[in-house]
Amino acid sequence: MTPTNTPVLQVKHLTTGFHTDRGVVTAVDDVSFDLFGGETLGIVGESGSGKSVTSKSIMRLLPELTSFFGSHSQVMFRGQNLIDIDDRAMRQVRGNQIAMIFQEPMTALNPVFTIGWQLDEALKYHTALSRPERFQRAIEMLKLVEMPNPQRRMQEYPHQLSGGMRQRVLIAIALCCDPEILIADEPTTALDVTIQGQILRLMDGLKQKPALLSS
Repeated sequence: MTPTNTPVLQVKHLTTGFHTDRGVVTAVDDVSFDLFGGETLGIVGESGSGKSVTSKSIMRLLPELTSFFGSHSQVMFRGQNLIDIDDRAMRQVRGNQIAMIFQEPMTALNPVFTIGWQLDEALKYHTALSRPERFQRAIEMLKLVEMPNPQRRMQEYPHQLSGGMRQRVLIAIALCCDPEILIADEPTTALDVTIQGQILRLMDGLKQKPALLSS
């Protein structure tokens, strides 16, 4: 997909801070960038530099009681500032139009539910598909991320899968509602070098669908 001329996402003067016992800590300070359709944008920095906070700020996944945004911060998507919309509207954006893959799949996946249940839950919340249609869509997503024997994996729990398989499940969940933007927060951190290469090649191939933002 050729990058478009109009940004899909515009982050303007993003500043994110936290209230702590020792006072206010600024984790992200005046960050701005544009993300275009068909483009992969990488955010690079050392550990603790604010990459994950930037991603979670866009998704509004930070604890509301301790975190805050700067007065000039904007995260513009579809003509609206995601920082200003209410929680209900943000839940419709999150996972549906903008999805996120987290660093550690073993903590991101619920250990007490099957892979199939977790895929179905995402589809049930964001789509009007019937249960058989959701099942078929879940199988298609697992095939898309090159999961071996997807029907069997639907019945398994996260602890029964390898690290690479769990990461593929997270990608499948993130993509199941066909988001416009996929945010990947260091998705290969917990994987060995061989699996890292497989996941990166997989995500590069998936670039034909959503815009990708990786940190």
